[in-house]
Amino acid sequence: MEALTLYIGQGECGIVRHQGEAVVIDTRWPTDIQDDLERKVALFLEKHKLVGVIITGFDNDHADPLGLDYLLDAYVPNWVMYPKYYKDTDNATTVFNVIKKHERRRENMATPLKRVSVRLANLDSRYQDHLSTWFNYELFSPHIEDMDNSNNCSIVLKLEGLGDGGFAYMITGDTENDRWETITRFFGDNLDSDVLSAPHHGSKNASHPQMVLDVSPNTVLISAGVDNQYGHPDAHAVKIYQSVADHVFRTNVEGGVSLHTQRDGDDFLTRLVR
Repeated sequence: MEALTLYIGQGECGIVRHQGEAVVIDTRWPTDIQDDLERKVALFLEKHKLVGVIITGFDNDHADPLGLDYLLDAYVPNWVMYPKYYKDTDNATTVFNVIKKHERRRENMATPLKRVSVRLANLDSRYQDHLSTWFNYELFSPHIEDMDNSNNCSIVLKLEGLGDGGFAYMITGDTENDRWETITRFFGDNLDSDVLSAPHHGSKNASHPQMVLDVSPNTVLISAGVDNQYGHPDAHAVKIYQSVADHVFRTNVEGGVSLHTQRDGDDFLTRLVR
């Protein structure tokens, strides 16, 4: 099992692959580096079937219609997952129009595009293991009680590879500390994962100390843009991650780098990709 955190400036786009299957997490797709993104994605997906795309939230830095359209067209995944809420914004409308376009295109095909709209209704509803053969999907958020802003409507999901070489990868979107307070209270050690994709690009408002302890990651991966206007990742947040994890990596170094993470015996190795 391996993960690729693509450098896309300020936003999120990553891929996890295992045993011939792959899942894309978020679709930020800047046009000025589109050719480079297409090249990196093609190399990483070689000999792997893209089974699905997870959109953690509908803000443009996570749900980019251009990236979603490209992935649905070029790799024909089986499904698109997104949080079960809808705020009528221009970007969300465009994202759903892209999904509808590909639904129509594939309606008479043997594998029509499936929508997977998720929200945690009860503890037993968090498992989505029917989506592929080599991954388990365990949902922790969103929940109707804490969906007070677009960040806290983000998908939080443990993606775990099955069989030899698999590991647990925690997807977090832009989930903020007040939502993490509830998630950690209900799920605690269930959050335990080998690799954590840092919530909200390393924001201070998303680096909940108990969450980091419960996840107890070996490696933390932070996707942030070089010289971004928000100052991500926050220095205090990085210290919290470093106090628990063996390794903390960020994409906004050396002019912007992608991160390729894989198991290395009992440890994990992350190399910088340009």
